[in-house]
Amino acid sequence: MKRIERVFPSVLLFLGLILPSVAAAKPTFKSGTATITDGELKPLAERVGFHGGLLVCFVETGLGGNAGTNYLVTANATATYECINNGGNNPQAENKGTVAGPVAGSGTFTSGTNGRVEECIPVAPLDPGDQISCTPGMILFLSAVSYTNVVITDTTNGVSLSIPGTFSLTFPAP
Repeated sequence: MKRIERVFPSVLLFLGLILPSVAAAKPTFKSGTATITDGELKPLAERVGFHGGLLVCFVETGLGGNAGTNYLVTANATATYECINNGGNNPQAENKGTVAGPVAGSGTFTSGTNGRVEECIPVAPLDPGDQISCTPGMILFLSAVSYTNVVITDTTNGVSLSIPGTFSLTFPAP
């Protein structure tokens, strides 16, 4: 019995020192939203640098103070491109089309002393590559985008948040 009485205070001291640090470092996504950048969101579109991209904003807590954390946004996307002539018209031609596939964006952010990160990560729309081309004198125009299965992942701590819904937008010709 005396042996337990001598060991017990040491165990309590150890637990008292270790448990607060374990409990403090429990990363959790508190919220996540997705928006498509467009002409109506000019300041946002200028910040992101393109229209038609997906902008995923999130809040994560429980990171510990001043912790650097890596994030990855993934989604399934479709993008419809059309050729527009100098008059802003869209002639009926075969040089239009839709591309589909996965997209991703990433960022690294440092939490404040409160262990919180509140940020946004842009994801560029799918590039048509050489699948769609315009005849000389016409410009390629992104006319519609759609994103599904949007997920933000804290790759440093292995925590993810799915953002439900389909995020779609059609753009007027320039």
